[in-house]
Amino acid sequence: MAELRDPLQGEADLVSRAKDDPESFGRLYDYYFPQIYRYVAARVRSQATAEDITSDVFFKALRAIGRYRPSGHPFSSWLYQIAVNAITDHYRSQRRGEASLEDRTELVSGEPEVEEEVAQRLGLARIQAAIESLPEQQRVAMSLKYSADLSLAEIGRIMGKSEGAVKLLVFRGTAQVRLQLRPEPDQALSEAEDG
Repeated sequence: MAELRDPLQGEADLVSRAKDDPESFGRLYDYYFPQIYRYVAARVRSQATAEDITSDVFFKALRAIGRYRPSGHPFSSWLYQIAVNAITDHYRSQRRGEASLEDRTELVSGEPEVEEEVAQRLGLARIQAAIESLPEQQRVAMSLKYSADLSLAEIGRIMGKSEGAVKLLVFRGTAQVRLQLRPEPDQALSEAEDG
């Protein structure tokens, strides 16, 4: 896929062709699916749900590609914005009781030993709960930074915020998660005595 080695080189032409040519959209899908999937999977912690949401992202993108207008930013910024909205919709529906507890704790990959898997699930669930308790803007900024490994500038374009505002959201979110994950004083003392 030489056209997309440098996402900004040749991308605009491919996106333009994708408006009328399903094969061109398929090439965009093949190129961007892995990174959008990784971001979604990190947010929902369920392989099946991540696959469904990612498929929905690309279905929505295909339906709306005719209205897409290049803005000087990578096409992926538009896809990430669709993904952010799809994840928000997923959690809204979950709050209404449409998702099971199993969907929230399923590991995305790997087959560790049972004890290790239980510890991982408990640790991941605790981290995920801390992140999910953050205000929405902090939660989105942190997930784009840490799950999708995007730059502050890219996150700013996706969220419609300045780079400085995104940096502050990530900083405050990280500080809040650290605070929530810090062991209780009694727990830290008992762990020190056991060790």
